[in-house]
Amino acid sequence: MNKRIVITGIGLTSPIGNNLSEFRKNLLEAKSGVREAEIRYMGKRPAGFCEFDEFKYQKKKTRRRGTRAGSIAIYCANEAIVDAGLNLNEVDKDKLGVFIGLTEHGNVETEEEIFQLHQNDLDYNLWSIHHNPRTVANSPAGEVTLNLGISGPHFTIGSACAGGNMGLIQGVQQILLGEVDHALCGGVSESPATFGIFAAFNAQGALGSHEDVTRASRPLCKSRNGIVIAEGGCLYHIETLESAEKRGAKIYGEILGYAYNSDASDFVLPNSERQIQCMHKALKLANLKAEEVDIVNLHATGTVMGDINEVKAVKAVFENDKTHVNFTKGHIGHAMGAAGALELAGNLPSFEDGLVHPGINVEELDPECAMKNLVINKAIETNDIDVVLNNSFGMLGINSSVIIKKI
Repeated sequence: MNKRIVITGIGLTSPIGNNLSEFRKNLLEAKSGVREAEIRYMGKRPAGFCEFDEFKYQKKKTRRRGTRAGSIAIYCANEAIVDAGLNLNEVDKDKLGVFIGLTEHGNVETEEEIFQLHQNDLDYNLWSIHHNPRTVANSPAGEVTLNLGISGPHFTIGSACAGGNMGLIQGVQQILLGEVDHALCGGVSESPATFGIFAAFNAQGALGSHEDVTRASRPLCKSRNGIVIAEGGCLYHIETLESAEKRGAKIYGEILGYAYNSDASDFVLPNSERQIQCMHKALKLANLKAEEVDIVNLHATGTVMGDINEVKAVKAVFENDKTHVNFTKGHIGHAMGAAGALELAGNLPSFEDGLVHPGINVEELDPECAMKNLVINKAIETNDIDVVLNNSFGMLGINSSVIIKKI
């Protein structure tokens, strides 16, 4: 890390808020954004949908041509720029990059086109002329560059549910390489708008449910029975500390360390040893000891073995008297490629208010998920919070950890 890189803007949308202030308030108040939604072919299922103004930053014609993921990315990117106080007319747009992590992309639009094909006697001549640009993997990042007139590099990072962290990491690396001076980076997901992902998790027996739909997502709870699929987005504006200070920008925190690796062991079952290695690698880059980390945010999806394996890993690294542990998916469900970026953002205000938001919906803690300083069901106030570590893990065994320090 030969440059000090800081976060100066955050734009987000989630099932519990369309900006950081709303998001944080509802995290602290232990509110759930999970609701019952009608899923094509599958009936009513718990899901987390966002309610943001898709036309705040783009015209209806452009939205019809683009994608749901693109509309989320455009909203978040514009909000991040406004939050950062960045005047795009004063920035070299060749040196502004857009790097967005994804779990999957294009399924929403493709499923709709196939559905319409079957409503029209399989007349393929009615297939959308917009199919190709909608479904290429770089689409959400590309839509942001078109919307904002950004001419620097853009691409997406296919990294399953580690996508939010990986998008941020990619932005950091591009600045370190000197490819860009500023980056819009993080993750987005439009997953609940497609029935395919519901059907797939249902086939795996991994869809969460509860008689109270707001409790369908309950990580670490003894009665948990799977994930709740959600959408969302969170993009950060990042730049060097020197640039931020020159602009007089507010600073959310410094990106002190990061790491990513692969399990190389299973399609879906996480590997505790590789997760431990990933966290140690991030701590080493940040030049920190485990007890110097104040908050660890778990990936904690609400699957039985996923939660157990991750808690085992986190306990091996952070079982001390100082580090608090929380999680976010009880509030919003699993926002897939957006999860890591959203969950990190939700903890950054702790630097200012000294509060640790809780993980919610733990009716009875699974004994195999018990650990020191686990913050559940109610926020706590603690001493000064200076360091946050965020974990995000994904299918095919991709692991990521990001460390942010208060300045």
